[in-house]
Amino acid sequence: MNTFKRTLLAGCTVSFLATTAFADEAVITESFYPYKTETPSFEGLEPGMVINQTNVAQFKDIIDPAFYGFIEQGWTTIVVGETTSFDLHPSYVEATRVAMDQVTLGDQVGEINGWQAGRPFPEEPSAEDPRAGEKLAWNYKYGYNWGDSAAISPFYWKYRDMNSGDVERTIKFNFHFLNYKGRVNQEPTPEITPNPSDLFRAIYVQVMDPADVRDTQLLIHRAADDLKRDNSWLYLGFQRRVRRLATGQVTDAFLGSDLMIEDFEGYNGRISDMNWTYKGTRYMLMPFYNHNELKLDNETHSDSDGYQVVAFSGQGGCFPDITWQLRKVYEVESVPVDESHPLSKRVHFMDAQTFTIPRTVSYDRKGSLWKTFTIGQAHPDHHLAKNKGSGVSIDDSFSMIDVQASHCTTGQFKGQVDPEMSPPNMFNVQYLRATGS
Repeated sequence: MNTFKRTLLAGCTVSFLATTAFADEAVITESFYPYKTETPSFEGLEPGMVINQTNVAQFKDIIDPAFYGFIEQGWTTIVVGETTSFDLHPSYVEATRVAMDQVTLGDQVGEINGWQAGRPFPEEPSAEDPRAGEKLAWNYKYGYNWGDSAAISPFYWKYRDMNSGDVERTIKFNFHFLNYKGRVNQEPTPEITPNPSDLFRAIYVQVMDPADVRDTQLLIHRAADDLKRDNSWLYLGFQRRVRRLATGQVTDAFLGSDLMIEDFEGYNGRISDMNWTYKGTRYMLMPFYNHNELKLDNETHSDSDGYQVVAFSGQGGCFPDITWQLRKVYEVESVPVDESHPLSKRVHFMDAQTFTIPRTVSYDRKGSLWKTFTIGQAHPDHHLAKNKGSGVSIDDSFSMIDVQASHCTTGQFKGQVDPEMSPPNMFNVQYLRATGS
């Protein structure tokens, strides 16, 4: 090959690599920094305004149908906040950048190849891609929700009659989360070893109060292989024994609440348990806010360090007093594979920047609206000092409303991104026995 041809080929190679790198960086920017160059807007919508019965029709296109119905009935209102960026931790973004174009789906739902850490599919979903919904589900599963590990301590659940507003029961929990794989920030990275069961993630829950359920504990092990079923155990304090949960029990009411175990965090199950469909991208009002700038609950659950939880009001006290931002959202439908599942489908509204699931609407077997789930997302830099700079979109309040029963369960959080609160030895069956004895 002569010098001219070699020079030309080298120049083309450099140009191709530069073009590819530029395209990859554009994908990263769009995925993780969607508000970098432009803030979404909607005619008539302004930060600080209140959307209520009188003006909600004007904003129907940016509110999910179930929540629109709540406002239309006068059950609640939306206070509009300014759209802000919830930047995830730079290490998570970098892990995504390093693995660009290396991750693929397997032949069947629940199979994935090439993932090590970061967001597996940062590219914009396409309506032409029949597996786009499945890819978005993987982005959620391998998201940075609670980072590598974190705790909610304390965590208050209130069971409420939506008609009378009576609080029927309050349960105080501690929740702990630990990622075994895909770790990008807290040592050890990229995974915890030894890991003989080849786990991806674990959740540990302990009831602190009241006395009749104190020391009830739940442990969930999620395998790295999505086609393997979760292993879950329940320790009942009054029986002083551990029993393994049957598969079907994750769709039962958890401790008499309006939530299933499968509802935790928006969806707490395997990718392979559902058929996933991408329904479109839109701008919607979503429950994102700065915790420290809210009018908080100064009457109950104030900690010794002065931390106050989110207050609730509206119909039955079922709605968190928070602000909502206009944000980029992926609408994804999940249909259970198991025909005996109590739901016919869920419609998830996934936040495109954080891949949290702040809004989910669930339908019963007949296809009628049954429950709606709101998980408020607090910016980590406007929360506890220990959460600042963590890059974790903090789950900070929740409301699960059973529309058919006129009942709700609400959650008030103290989310803490602190690895010392969730050591690996906490996430085994022996720990349940030792703690409960």
